[in-house]
Amino acid sequence: MQVYSATKQQFSQDVLSNCIEDKILTEYRRKTGYSTSKNEILSWKNSLQYMNNVLIAAKTPGNAGVSIEYKIPQSSKRIDFILTGKDNEKKDTAVIIELKQWQKASFSTKDGIVKTFLGKSEREVEHPSYQAWTYAALLYDFNETVREENIVLIPCTYLHNCESYDVIKHSHYREYIEKAPPFLKNDTARLATFIQKYVKYGDAHIMYRIENGKISPSKHLADTLLSMLQGNQEFIMIDDQKLVFETALHLCKKAKEQKQVLIVEGGPGTGKSVVAINLLVELTNSDKVVQYVTKNSAPRTVYESKLTGTFKKSHISNLFKGSGSYVDCDPNCFDALVVDEAHRLKAKSGLFQNRGENQIKEIIQAAKLSIFFIDEAQQVTLKDIGEKETIKEWAGKLGAITHEMELASQFRCNGSDGYLAWLDNILQIRETANEDISEIDYDFQVIDSPNELKDLIFRKNKRNNKARLVAGYCWPWVSKKSGITGEDDIVLPEYDFSMKWNLDDDGFLWLLKPDSINEVGCIHTCQGLELDYVGVIIGPDLIVRNGQIKTKPEERAGQDSSIHGYKKLLNENPDLAKQKAEKIIKNTYRTLMSRGQKGCYIFCTDHETNIYFKSLLKQTEPEKEKESQSKNKKYPGLDFPVLDKNEINPYVDAVPVYDLKVAASRFSEHQPIDSQDWVVLPEYIRPSRGMFIARVVGESMNKRIPNGSWCLFRKISAGTRNGKIIVAQHRDIYDEDTGGKYTIKKISQRKSYQRRR
Repeated sequence: MQVYSATKQQFSQDVLSNCIEDKILTEYRRKTGYSTSKNEILSWKNSLQYMNNVLIAAKTPGNAGVSIEYKIPQSSKRIDFILTGKDNEKKDTAVIIELKQWQKASFSTKDGIVKTFLGKSEREVEHPSYQAWTYAALLYDFNETVREENIVLIPCTYLHNCESYDVIKHSHYREYIEKAPPFLKNDTARLATFIQKYVKYGDAHIMYRIENGKISPSKHLADTLLSMLQGNQEFIMIDDQKLVFETALHLCKKAKEQKQVLIVEGGPGTGKSVVAINLLVELTNSDKVVQYVTKNSAPRTVYESKLTGTFKKSHISNLFKGSGSYVDCDPNCFDALVVDEAHRLKAKSGLFQNRGENQIKEIIQAAKLSIFFIDEAQQVTLKDIGEKETIKEWAGKLGAITHEMELASQFRCNGSDGYLAWLDNILQIRETANEDISEIDYDFQVIDSPNELKDLIFRKNKRNNKARLVAGYCWPWVSKKSGITGEDDIVLPEYDFSMKWNLDDDGFLWLLKPDSINEVGCIHTCQGLELDYVGVIIGPDLIVRNGQIKTKPEERAGQDSSIHGYKKLLNENPDLAKQKAEKIIKNTYRTLMSRGQKGCYIFCTDHETNIYFKSLLKQTEPEKEKESQSKNKKYPGLDFPVLDKNEINPYVDAVPVYDLKVAASRFSEHQPIDSQDWVVLPEYIRPSRGMFIARVVGESMNKRIPNGSWCLFRKISAGTRNGKIIVAQHRDIYDEDTGGKYTIKKISQRKSYQRRR
């Protein structure tokens, strides 16, 4: 998404007429659904005037492309300014310019970090050159069009109010300065020369190609873990991720003198696990004694399975530990403990939860540096004690200095922190301004039946085994005892639907097993892990009445340990018990609904609840039908889903459809077929190369093919054609590369005999 797009000529006119900030704000509101701060609006006005001066000095062609506030795919980050055109060799080029209004900056010994005044106080932030380089690298990684069409990305940064060269151009930052040169207040002529080098000829269409280009599949941490542990950089840390990473390394050095605790808050998709694994790798390579800790077994088990066969089992066990492993540890026996999903920590450890005093205390005590990655909105059981205030309290008791940081850079839900805020709003966890996600690049749908939900997830899973069904724990796990051939667990007879919970044999490897698409996971098997698409069955523990969400803990299955102790607490303190149970149930569904990076589809067993969620999409039943029809305007009567350009997997789960009318009588009029879409076939039809869909018009074959029918055709490679219905093209009349006349006929082959003389 780009907020503002124009030619350089139009951009200059908008700046000179003093309307540039108004135009950007109008588009920003239209495309995001909300406004922005006065400071950001003022920054547009000020910085873009400076940029216009530079473009005038550079004699930039009037037809060069200008894009402002371009959102990098699969992230929440926006590039300030992009100028597109061609260089001297006619190579397609996009110059990426990060704009800063800083007046000065201070030096930091941390890699890629400087200090500057933001919000009336001096703060540590990434060096502007580091930021510009990482943004360009992300765009290159995420956009296949940039790579495949060899669009050259040239990053730089412009600090138009800053005069001091001492810090910004210090040799300490040489690596990043060489990748993305900085230009300061007195560098207008230098920046103009720099731009002239890369944009000699204008081409505004380049940005259109980038904006509409194919997006690369999302990387998954579990899939890249081995490569990361072997020292490869799989994820580029940006903005606050880089700051957290460098701060943790800095605190590890300080922890030699005094115990340190770092608390890092961040919601789903902010990169907590990515930063945690990067810290594990970096500290281990620096000969530090460090371990990665989680209470939840699912991510640990998945990570360990990915490393089996490459690392020794003992080495893997020394890297990944459960949160109850530090009951009997000596003080400070670890240089660092990296605690992921810290909100899931418990008081007691052991199988019967009868060991130790408090896991938070034991972790802080065992390490010189303890790093807690936490999201209190993902506490999903009554026994979860991982809260920021509790960690700070134990740190104080154990003589540790506490530091607090926050991760906000989104890399899940297609980078949309707006989606997560919308979830909070619709689940009535907290009131936010996010009441609409129609402009957010995220596929959220409310499905009418569990079978439709299952079919949709099965289709999505065909691409790369990254889609799964999950549900609230509202059905007993009866198949655990009866085995594979036993009865199903989640049974909805009114829909003729039944499925099993994930098999006990797979355990926490459920997410990786290809056959587990036939099973339903729960919060305990997917928390801390990620998918491309998730289908969520919302059970009777969460319903809506008169627009208000009601939670019903009594509808949870008796085997669900997350609310064990609820009845006892209900007798002792009914208000507190209901408050805690409501938080757990809402957090559970928020977590389940944020597992998908690209899409989430839900079905509610309660009809009124399903209607409620549909209403929040501003999509009533008639509107949905109307929308479905509008999507098929190009192919009226074709019910198969048309795939988004980024989801096409040709002839694996999709076949082409041509806007082509095949005559069931005489040859049709000339029809060029220079474009096509791709559609998903029903589950019972296996796509194969050579298949395509086209429409048949005419009455001559209406006993077999009604007039106006969409038909699936397959190329015949060998064998007899006798008796087959075929599409025939009249090649003698029109060039076969641009189209021709088409008809549909049934072939009847007859032998021809020559009379002997």
